[in-house]
Amino acid sequence: MSETPEASQAAEAAVEAPAKKPVTAGRVKKTAAKPAKSTRAAAPAKAAEPAGAAAPAKAAKPSRAAAPVKAARPPKAESHTALVRRARRIDRELAEIYPYAHPELDFENPFQLLVATVLSAQTTDLRVNQTTPALFARYPTPEDLAAADPEEVEEILRPTGFFRAKTKSVIGLSKALAEQFGGEVPGRLEDLVKLPGVGRKTAFVVLGNAFGRPGITVDTHFQRLVKRWRWTEESDPDKIEAAVGALFPKSAWTMLSHHVIFHGRRICHARKPACGACPIAPLCPAYGEGETDPEKARKLLKYEKGGFPGQRLNPPQSYLDAGGRPAPPLGAG
Repeated sequence: MSETPEASQAAEAAVEAPAKKPVTAGRVKKTAAKPAKSTRAAAPAKAAEPAGAAAPAKAAKPSRAAAPVKAARPPKAESHTALVRRARRIDRELAEIYPYAHPELDFENPFQLLVATVLSAQTTDLRVNQTTPALFARYPTPEDLAAADPEEVEEILRPTGFFRAKTKSVIGLSKALAEQFGGEVPGRLEDLVKLPGVGRKTAFVVLGNAFGRPGITVDTHFQRLVKRWRWTEESDPDKIEAAVGALFPKSAWTMLSHHVIFHGRRICHARKPACGACPIAPLCPAYGEGETDPEKARKLLKYEKGGFPGQRLNPPQSYLDAGGRPAPPLGAG
């Protein structure tokens, strides 16, 4: 992936200038548009912000005369420097909200992460995590999976959907790893994308989380949120990757992806975003597309912020320390 353009570097200098201190978890920033002055109207209710893994505190119910909270919308002609500043502020806020953000696929080595990421297409990470233990117990190495009976692999992968195509991909990539790379997952983008079933998104997941090499993961959550935040109007994943990458230093790309995806799965949902419980509502141009009532919005929260387990059967310790719960194995409950 190419380095950040010079235009972003210039913006970086502008952004690093002294700015307002970011708001910490537990309170909402005062950038929301103020309601019309009235001696009778009460102040708008503040959006409830979950802190860590704990459920958000209840916000006081607004009076009947209270005006709804409105997010500050960026101007139509927002400059590149202003966009960079706003985008990075959102990422800083998300880093405080999700300090334990991580890839939500269970894996112990690059091979397991590569296979799990390929299997995650058109299904949830949870379902992949519930399926791969049996797969890796039977076929722990690329050589083992390359020599597997396709029908046996199909039966194991059936719960993930599109199991025939996925079986072909994981057996094919395992053969390529065994024959071309000595049974080792390569650590270069140009090598990974040549493997069957592996595109740029999958490659960046592996590079960023198994090799520590920065990359942006443009999945469905990432695409949805960056459009709502007006970071880009692009629809093609490769163009989204380039446009968003230009707003951030390369070193931030991997964790940026985790922050955005975590937020998309937990609060900023596709059909009913929980706007009234969103800590970054004052920075969101799309505020109001979802439920704005704090009480109703809190009921839409998912995973640890709503009292439910996350996606991994074996999550990292930082997630457990923050109050997150492991997901149940396949067939449990």
